[in-house]
Amino acid sequence: MAYDLIVIGSGPGGYPAAIRASQLGLKVAIIEKELLGGICLNWGCIPTKALLKSAQVNNYFQHADAYGLKAEKIEADFAAIIKRSRGVADKMSKGVQFLMKKYKIDVIMGTATLKSKSQIEVVAADGSKQTLDASNIIIATGGRSRVLPNIPQDGKKIIGYREALVLSEQPKSMVIVGSGAIGTEFAYFYNSIGTKVTIVEFADRVVPVEDADVSKELEKQFKKQGIEIYTSASVESVDSSGAGTVSTVKKQDGSTFTIEADIVLSAAGVVANVENIGLETLGVKVEKGKIIVDKYQQTNVPGVYAIGDCTPHQALAHKASKEGINAAEHIAFVAKKSAHQPEGIDYGNVPGCTYCQPEISSVGLTEAQAKEAGYELKVGKFPFIASGKAAAAGATEGFVKVIYDAKYGELLGAHMIGMNVTDMIAEAVVARKLETTAHEILNAIHPHPTMSEGFKEATAVAYGEQTDL
Repeated sequence: MAYDLIVIGSGPGGYPAAIRASQLGLKVAIIEKELLGGICLNWGCIPTKALLKSAQVNNYFQHADAYGLKAEKIEADFAAIIKRSRGVADKMSKGVQFLMKKYKIDVIMGTATLKSKSQIEVVAADGSKQTLDASNIIIATGGRSRVLPNIPQDGKKIIGYREALVLSEQPKSMVIVGSGAIGTEFAYFYNSIGTKVTIVEFADRVVPVEDADVSKELEKQFKKQGIEIYTSASVESVDSSGAGTVSTVKKQDGSTFTIEADIVLSAAGVVANVENIGLETLGVKVEKGKIIVDKYQQTNVPGVYAIGDCTPHQALAHKASKEGINAAEHIAFVAKKSAHQPEGIDYGNVPGCTYCQPEISSVGLTEAQAKEAGYELKVGKFPFIASGKAAAAGATEGFVKVIYDAKYGELLGAHMIGMNVTDMIAEAVVARKLETTAHEILNAIHPHPTMSEGFKEATAVAYGEQTDL
């Protein structure tokens, strides 16, 4: 069967690409080898957030007295928490199935291999094969847990994020290798329900991609929660021959020590799924394990596009979604099905969010990056301890930090840590997109009492106009 577009992979980049292409009048099919919705929906973003919500509710119960309430004999039911998480993911996957039917997109289950720039072979689970023709192809194969050579995963005692979502029993202790978004989110979850958690981070601070002030605050809050943290350290090896695991950790000075734990979770990032899909057959350019694309997501082979974690830049679901929509719109534009040519993505204005407690969100340059770029800065920080909403909610940890170019008032970066800050960062993203100045932020009335007014208050601090500090 022939299609205008075939999308390989139905994750947060693939299924929006298919829908947008269908909306623009293209005949579309999507190939998925496992579950509609891909890793994010089934094994990443969504089920993880369900686990984190259970942990947050548990924390509320454990500290009910702080809110004038009494709660007794509250304990985490690990199996029920996991079951709820899987139920949320299943429901969302069924939602994607509904969307595929709604937009008349053919769903083909199986493993795809590129045979030419217009032909794809699909092998179904039962071994049957079929060949599909397409005028255009979008590769949206995503990524998987990075396996460190000195910490081979066995799926039982040394695990990746997928296994961490569906453990049959709650471990009494866990070592987490890496403190990026995956590592910190699982650290918060497991620690909150009673697992003794130790984080080992190779960099000199946790969440090393964030602003240094955010890293410092998260480490402070995690230690208050009882999480043990080792930075400037690496897990050299793991002995899993006994009942549990023994990790040998090397510090920066060369000395070593061991940590015993039931489970080791390797959370050292993701690696792109670019092997065994036929890229070599077509001559698609790959560098450093990523498919190289132009500003419209097109590879060096005309008509073949790539989006999401298998391409450079941030490995984020919302970035993949935008890339998928852009690719679909460009395909429709070239096919003269649309007069709209998409705008290239500004990868410097893609927000990042981490959903541990306190939450983290950020966009743009860190203070160190802005200084390195040569800007003269105005920096403001508003602590949530001065926020009426945060005080009422019992969540005064953290702050909003804003970084402005002193010459023009341009917002260079925004960095937040605290309750619900992942729902606040969009204001900074839109402000940067519209080239909004600090003056305009200060003159836009923010509602009170809210956490969101922290963005305006931090801006006021940067310009010496604060009234609440």
